[in-house]
Amino acid sequence: MKNIHCLVFGHDFKVTRNVTYHVKEYTCKTCNKQLTTNGSGHLTELTPKFKEINDVLERIHQKRVSKIYPQKKKVDLLVFSH
Repeated sequence: MKNIHCLVFGHDFKVTRNVTYHVKEYTCKTCNKQLTTNGSGHLTELTPKFKEINDVLERIHQKRVSKIYPQKKKVDLLVFSH
């Protein structure tokens, strides 16, 4: 029944994971079909190969972002109470 809805009305994709700023993973809300963006920017079905590529790409992206925008360390202030 879920597939009939998608055949008639089309898929209702939602972003499930932001791999990088340009690469995302999508899942259909009704039939749970998963897609991702490939190297040319088109949507392709999320296979185990693309899942692994996205994992590596996300790790590389996170390292670069952390080097460019380092996290500021929070300094714990002393709090005195009377």
